[in-house]
Amino acid sequence: MKVRFLLAFWLMSILSVQAGAAGTCSSGFFNPITDVCWSCVMPVSIGSIPIGNISNIGGRSDIENPSVPVCTCGVNVGLTIGLWEPAVLTEVVRTPYCFPGLGGLSLGAVVPAPAHGRSATSSFYQAHYYIYPLLFILGVLNDDPCLDSRPWDLGYITEVDPTWNDPALGAIFNAESMLFANPITIAACAADCVSATVSTGIQTLFWCAGCQGGIYPTEGWVAHHNGLVDTSLLLTQRLLFKLHKQGTAWRYNGSDALCGPVIDFVMDKRAYRTQMVSPIPASDCQSLGASSAVWGAGKEFPVAGEDAAYLLFRKRNCCETSAVKAAVAVVP
Repeated sequence: MKVRFLLAFWLMSILSVQAGAAGTCSSGFFNPITDVCWSCVMPVSIGSIPIGNISNIGGRSDIENPSVPVCTCGVNVGLTIGLWEPAVLTEVVRTPYCFPGLGGLSLGAVVPAPAHGRSATSSFYQAHYYIYPLLFILGVLNDDPCLDSRPWDLGYITEVDPTWNDPALGAIFNAESMLFANPITIAACAADCVSATVSTGIQTLFWCAGCQGGIYPTEGWVAHHNGLVDTSLLLTQRLLFKLHKQGTAWRYNGSDALCGPVIDFVMDKRAYRTQMVSPIPASDCQSLGASSAVWGAGKEFPVAGEDAAYLLFRKRNCCETSAVKAAVAVVP
């Protein structure tokens, strides 16, 4: 796996040179060792008891974990563990088929898709979703059933999704959005903003994207453009919400997900943390919907700094059977 990753990295480096020469797509490569907020994996827990929670601010908030520390998957007995796994990479880009995460590779107009648009208040971007199981790629723990072991892959692109750029068509597939387009539901998002900044968002307010606004409509048009950081964070949340609704992205946390992910058509926004890794890596991660006022300054700059990428830490609860098997094996 490491060899394949290095070969892919080398290939994308060549492609990035070619793309950079064309001047159409900037590279969004980041250092997976030094640019990642590794304390964002914390807290690690066994059952409901945290066993590690290191950060510069005295500990990170967590969401509920299964209370029972012992679990079974089939005939295997294990320990119930929880962690925040860096497993997804998202991009928000101006140019269709521009992939900063692939070294600046640009595929051209494979299928006609609109490019970035901007008015005095609104804007439009395309977005990409990568399967990016960083712990597995780096070989932190080999053959561990509690790590996503899928290969690094491009999972979804909005360029081929007509509902991302067509508000009328999107309204057909998101008819429920009309229920949340009123002053009362919009005002409720202020509470979600505060909660997400202090800890995590409020799951019952699933239509809210915290300080970035509203989840609906789940499209690339943003009615109130507020700089690259907040706009890209909003579109990242919309993309995740959309993929969960389609059954493409699954839930990895909770007692029913100990033996494998489960389909959850309403995204649990509390189960994700984001860390900006491009154009300028942030030093910390944030809950979905948290304010970017403190860390977002200076993260956008002209030309090469107008596309954004985020590493997503996904909450995972798992029945760790390998440790129990190893312990049983050494018992005489």
